[in-house]
Amino acid sequence: MNVALIARSSLYKIRGGDTTQVLKTADELKKLGVHTQIFLASQKIPYEKFDLLHFFNIIRPADHLYHIRKSNKPYAVSTIYLDYADFDRKGRPPLTRNLFRVLGKSKSEYIKNLYRFVRKQDLLVSPEYLLGHKRAINKVLNGASLILPNSESEFNRLSRDFDFKGDFMVVPNGIDREIFNEIPENIHRQEKVICVAQIYGMKNQHSLIQVCNKLKVPLDIIGEAPPNHKKYKEYCKKIADRNVTFYGHMPQKELIDHYASAKVHALPSWSDTTGLSSLEAGAMGCNLVVGEGGDTRAYFEDLAWFCEAYNLESIEKAVLLALKEPVKDDLHEIILNRYTWQNAAETTCKAYERILNYE
Repeated sequence: MNVALIARSSLYKIRGGDTTQVLKTADELKKLGVHTQIFLASQKIPYEKFDLLHFFNIIRPADHLYHIRKSNKPYAVSTIYLDYADFDRKGRPPLTRNLFRVLGKSKSEYIKNLYRFVRKQDLLVSPEYLLGHKRAINKVLNGASLILPNSESEFNRLSRDFDFKGDFMVVPNGIDREIFNEIPENIHRQEKVICVAQIYGMKNQHSLIQVCNKLKVPLDIIGEAPPNHKKYKEYCKKIADRNVTFYGHMPQKELIDHYASAKVHALPSWSDTTGLSSLEAGAMGCNLVVGEGGDTRAYFEDLAWFCEAYNLESIEKAVLLALKEPVKDDLHEIILNRYTWQNAAETTCKAYERILNYE
């Protein structure tokens, strides 16, 4: 079986959770005997060499339309469908949020994509996209052999927003079991909070900083700001007291000791399909604080402390409880058993077999 994995053109330049998902999925599929090759959407793809195509990020349909039309191949889509509406309307600076309130969800995403094209951060692979964002997504969805959301709640949100009734298989996100298998025993876990994520408003680091400033709790912020969010990182540094330490992007292996040295990992995002760093931190023994938005409940159920991104008191309460309570020992095993890239690849392989009628 030969599969082309097709992702956004900025996959390596602006690394995010989807970067990890694409790379780890490809690696684990190869171990299962599936021949995979990763392509950026802007690259020329020799379609004849592949049995099917696998696209990532439904919110960027301009990356998909050209290849769907040219290839005449069956395809699957890992939707990674985040809902930015609450953040756009409540969490952004006043001028921007007022604009997005007027535009609505689909037109807001359309404007964001156009902005990236104009700034040459992404390439407009499919000019057909200019006919409309929602139209483009509907076309991608309706032509897919199978949709691969990261949770059932993600699929329900997608189905509601686009009135999609097609076939799907849930492929949960995961961790690299070879990296995050064992919690280091030689590291002292401190009454400290850590946050590993891209630094931008959606991840809500400024609110976490305000809370930890008030509580006088040590906080480590690990990550970089995407190109359009440099001012947000500067703002975070400006409001941070001496209890806050900033680190740049780190390879996953370097994160092990940082996770193991902190009592709490907090990611009070406006929306996350999971928050890959929350899974990694949980595997390394951290208590977890996560935002209510998105699909975090589907993953963490009663194993994390949940908070509302817009409510500082809610974030403070969750952080205090997570610092106070003993580490949840069962979280490590649950994540290692349920949420690994190996498991994700096995389910993805079954999806491919279903598409190609190998079953």
